[in-house]
Amino acid sequence: MNKFEKFRSEAPVFIYRSYTITETADTVEVGFSFSIPDVMDFSPSWVFTKPADISVKGDLTFERMAFSLGMAEAVSYWKAVCSPTMRVECGELSPEQISWWKKLYFLGLGEFFYVNGISTDMDSFVDIVPTGHFDPSLKENVREVSGCLVPIGGGKDSALTIETLTQAGMDCRCYAINKRCSISATVEAAGLPEDALIISQRKFDRSLIELNNKGYLNGHTPFSSIVAFSAEITAYLNGLKYIVLSNESSANESTVAGQEVNHQYSKSFEFERDFHEYEEKYLKSGIYYFSFLRPLSEFQIAKMFVSHEKYLPVFRSCNLGSKVSPDIWCGECPKCLFVSLILSPFLSPSKQRAVFGKYMLDDENMKEYFTELIGQSEHKPFECVGSIDEVNLAVSLAIKRYEANDMPLPLLFREYKDKGLYRPEETDRINDEYCRGYNSENLLPERFKNILIKEMERLL
Repeated sequence: MNKFEKFRSEAPVFIYRSYTITETADTVEVGFSFSIPDVMDFSPSWVFTKPADISVKGDLTFERMAFSLGMAEAVSYWKAVCSPTMRVECGELSPEQISWWKKLYFLGLGEFFYVNGISTDMDSFVDIVPTGHFDPSLKENVREVSGCLVPIGGGKDSALTIETLTQAGMDCRCYAINKRCSISATVEAAGLPEDALIISQRKFDRSLIELNNKGYLNGHTPFSSIVAFSAEITAYLNGLKYIVLSNESSANESTVAGQEVNHQYSKSFEFERDFHEYEEKYLKSGIYYFSFLRPLSEFQIAKMFVSHEKYLPVFRSCNLGSKVSPDIWCGECPKCLFVSLILSPFLSPSKQRAVFGKYMLDDENMKEYFTELIGQSEHKPFECVGSIDEVNLAVSLAIKRYEANDMPLPLLFREYKDKGLYRPEETDRINDEYCRGYNSENLLPERFKNILIKEMERLL
């Protein structure tokens, strides 16, 4: 019996017991109670800021949002044992909603299943059993909403979004989960006041780490779905109409070739569309959720981003580096290497050193990650990285630029040429196709679409 089967048999039921809402003059705290009976109980929580004249007492719309955030959080704790039954003792779920959550859990846990060697299917991996109900005295509340809430992660994508929208005259506020230096620096570089940044506090229950240390199952979960539901609450409390994500078309590509395993599933257009529909059908707040950069590839974003040099000293995308303060580029992980590669056609070696603190393209230790990123391996790195094709384009363009300027090629580029992967005769054509590319699978409202097209035309 493997670990997956062992833990499922020992912990047949996971329970989402309850959620609580505690309101003060300027905050709302939402707490959750999850349980793996006879194993561990969990009590994660969130604190959201709000204007003093806003109250959520008796508000069914907010209750739905709070309950749904709990459903998004629950999967992180459920995955420790993968109980075959999840009993939901609070809130309400229709059969259609159950199907929606099972799809998110299954596809969002694709990497978790793959890495842990778990073979299962969407129908049988969990049975969600709702037994709760909302208080019948609660009433739906429709707020007047306007303006944009832009989630900021500290990386180049959200920096490009906030820069483009503010320069176009859009009324924007920024959103972050817990405070990080790179996020605050991005907002400052955008020329926005400090109070333009709304920060929610997420308290993760560290009891889960105890289970991980004891050998219980661990792995990647669809964190961007948590961003979506918490941003929905933040926008609702602060009267903002649009939640403007910065996910690109490259996030749609599977991480494992030939399989439906995508590290970035909850950043994909499929999830974006599903969440957008879930909001309309079940949350009913009138808030519009979409990704501004969805029509673009990572390569296009990189080219557009470097034209805004004020962000180069402050942006950070390293997950390992985000765990220290202030944020850093660790310079040793596949995410750091990817960002270095996608920017390599546009940044000189000296500027790369200035941004990242080292020149990763000449680092022997990066060979394995490089092989994965250019598609010469079974799978891409399990990180939020761009597509294989655009990494190859970036490398080819950088090689062409280096050679045209009689600059010595770094180690990774020399090996790329030695393997016969560099095809300069195709580079210009592919570059032109990428620069003019516009993925029509998007949810951009017309005004946002016009702003993005205008920015693309400026660079072309």
